[in-house]
Amino acid sequence: MDCRVGCAACCIVVSISSPIPGMPHGKPAGVRCSQLSDENTCNLFGKPERPAVCSSLKASVEMCGRSNEEAFALLSDLEQATRP
Repeated sequence: MDCRVGCAACCIVVSISSPIPGMPHGKPAGVRCSQLSDENTCNLFGKPERPAVCSSLKASVEMCGRSNEEAFALLSDLEQATRP
């Protein structure tokens, strides 16, 4: 499965604990990443500044569902389940 261009659920819904350019303390869950373009594409894609956690995410039906709305719901549930 490939990412749906413009979805950006993983760049908004999930928390990222590692620094991101423009977000030195990481990104809280539910906050839009500072590196998302207006078209919801990653400005760091393919660059060394992109956090390893972002590069390691792979699109899957279990994570992304079959629509953007489903991706937001699935990732919200996952974020809630993995909170300390």
